[in-house]
Amino acid sequence: MPNSPETTVAAVEAAHAAGDLGLERAPDIIVALNARPPEAAAEILQHLSSEKAVEVLDQPGIDNVCEIIAALPTATAVALLSAVSADRAADIFRELIEPLRTTLLNGLNQETRTTVSELLAYPERSAGSIMTTEFVSVPSNWTIAEVLHHIRMVERTRETVYSIFVVDPVKKTLIQAVPLRRLISGDPHANVLTAAPARKPLTVGPQSDRMDAARLISKYDLLAVAVVDGLGHVLGIVTVDDVIDAIVQESTEDVQKFGGMEALDEPYLRISFLEMIKKRGGWLCALFLSEMLTASAMQTFQGELEKAIVLTLFIPLIMSSGGNSGSQATSLLIRALALHELRLRDWWRVAVRELPTGLMLGAILGLIGIVRITVWQTLGIFDYGEHWILVAITVGTTLVGIVTFGSLAGSMLPFILQRVGFDPASASAPFVATLVDVTGLVIYFGVAALILRGTLL
Repeated sequence: MPNSPETTVAAVEAAHAAGDLGLERAPDIIVALNARPPEAAAEILQHLSSEKAVEVLDQPGIDNVCEIIAALPTATAVALLSAVSADRAADIFRELIEPLRTTLLNGLNQETRTTVSELLAYPERSAGSIMTTEFVSVPSNWTIAEVLHHIRMVERTRETVYSIFVVDPVKKTLIQAVPLRRLISGDPHANVLTAAPARKPLTVGPQSDRMDAARLISKYDLLAVAVVDGLGHVLGIVTVDDVIDAIVQESTEDVQKFGGMEALDEPYLRISFLEMIKKRGGWLCALFLSEMLTASAMQTFQGELEKAIVLTLFIPLIMSSGGNSGSQATSLLIRALALHELRLRDWWRVAVRELPTGLMLGAILGLIGIVRITVWQTLGIFDYGEHWILVAITVGTTLVGIVTFGSLAGSMLPFILQRVGFDPASASAPFVATLVDVTGLVIYFGVAALILRGTLL
């Protein structure tokens, strides 16, 4: 059946676009693809050279990769997925939906299908899920010259050649990891192990969290870290670029959780309206219901409010100060836990540190509050009544208490959530602020009842 005029025009436009983009770098091509509908992006991808198309798909920045793959002819999609790196192919297959996923997986050759299936079997956030099986390994009885020759032969089929993994020629277990620069500067006739550093290689298990691999690479300034099984066999490697992608994803999710919502699974402009409501509505309702406790607390102190209306002037000040101090502490602790600077057993050390910190910060804010009331009263800007000094002391004392409580609550909540198995990032700033708001009112009116009894109350 002949193509329609619209289809022909679209194909011609895609061919022109592909010609213009053919000489661009892969990340720049991805920017262009992301600006087009999936069908148009798929057309452009088909008109690129196969080498350039594979290079583009090997990058993680394509927003609508599933829709693009679905829009490609099956044979083209299989060919491209067979040529990209195994770890990237696994990433794409994780996002594909059935029956397309099974169709394309079955279209791969046996070796590629087995490799991709093994990577898909690892948990999503594990080191095994982001490792690549395309690395350079050599037996320990080779010379440096043999290793360098082998690297020249396989370089185009490996994700990185900057770290060479030396294995036992019989047991196939990892012995050493040798940087390429040490091989280049070594004696070509010497054994490969003579170029190895005098220390054991750093490794992670396939079930380890991917951020464990990230911490190793960051701490020891590595380009890659080996993923080994229980017997010491090298299953793959996690490279620094894989780690950067993982860190960006983790950071994005944490930032979204800090805002009091579920992490988005897709870029902002691609997520559907209903999915956006689902991601934000649940947490927003939970926070709203929690804030209702604030109204309940104010109803409890209705009598005090009627007697001393002046106290209501400082409720926003009190609540926001406590919430701000709690949010600060929460942000600091979530990040420290994520970087493994702290462990669960360190909770008491944090509490001992946050208690005087909260007292000092509260004292600073309390002093500012007292000075503010004094200045306003003295200059005649506002009349707080004949007992304004007691009101100022009440506000100052309350700020010390609420800021201290906010710091303690905000610092302990991430520990509690991690202890019960939740992501500490769920201790979002809005959640902490809501908790401290309710408690702040109780502290405020409790302090007022003590200080103002017999005067305003």
